[in-house]
Amino acid sequence: MTDRHAKRSAIEPAAELFRQEARLPNDAPRPGPIVGGTVIVLLRAVAAVLWWIGFVREWPGVISDTELAQEPATARILLIILLGFGAVWTIFLVLLARWVWRGSNTARVLVMVWTTLSITVSAIDYFVNGEEITVRTTLLTLALDILVLLALSSRDARAWARRLPR
Repeated sequence: MTDRHAKRSAIEPAAELFRQEARLPNDAPRPGPIVGGTVIVLLRAVAAVLWWIGFVREWPGVISDTELAQEPATARILLIILLGFGAVWTIFLVLLARWVWRGSNTARVLVMVWTTLSITVSAIDYFVNGEEITVRTTLLTLALDILVLLALSSRDARAWARRLPR
């Protein structure tokens, strides 16, 4: 095991965290965590599409429980707006995956911030509101968020994304 792949000690001095890492050359091969993280972000986009399909299937039940049942035109407009938001979000996820694949450190950090927020919201919903985490609700997206966070926060992914601009 090389020093680059060594695990950090649990009692590592704080000064070690600020040590300058060696830069990788521009032609360094794409590391596995970047490949895996990109694939998982794409899977997250597929999961978003599946979630929206499930939402559309449940839409009649959602509107029947609200005042929207008396306003079908308003309900239709609201559904179109929500689906538009879902489409924009899915396209944005695909673009983020592409940017991470190409080596954008900004995209990598944005994905990690977004997944951290998503995981935090799921945890707050679980602990405060008693929301269930099941396969039918958020288990798939939560698992993918955790996996992408682990992949893109690795030392290899960070070093590769921080290499000098081409």
